[in-house]
Amino acid sequence: MDSGGLVPDEVVIGMIRSALATQSNAFLLDGFPRTVAQAEALDVMLGDLDAPLDAVISLIVPNDELTRRLGGRWICRACGRSFHEVFNPYDDSSCPSGAERCDLFQRDDDRPETVAARLATYAEQTAPVVDYYRAKGILREVDGIGELSDVYDRISAVLP
Repeated sequence: MDSGGLVPDEVVIGMIRSALATQSNAFLLDGFPRTVAQAEALDVMLGDLDAPLDAVISLIVPNDELTRRLGGRWICRACGRSFHEVFNPYDDSSCPSGAERCDLFQRDDDRPETVAARLATYAEQTAPVVDYYRAKGILREVDGIGELSDVYDRISAVLP
């Protein structure tokens, strides 16, 4: 994952299977499935649970914007707070952990070279999932650019 690759299908499918077994029929999956094999496994799991998938949301965001969003994230080692160079800048306030200031670092998967690898992995392994759900007639493509409230409204508008 730190190199920009995906966690193996068997691991992720097992985690999702365990989580779905304890849920009601109302749930939201974020970032799963990421491969067609995962999508097919999800179909089987949901069939076993008699919980059909109503919709799949695909947020449409250009790669340069994704790079800007992902590459600007920073985390405090002490308190765990998350900051972003553009959207939530660090304000030099004292750290909730008691330290004078936050000790910021950038996760390996948020570094520019890893973001580029993540985008390449998406194009190769995850983009086919969009076609998979488009063929099933449940894909909802939503513009992911703009204010959070606007994107939220667009998502809400396409949900059944």
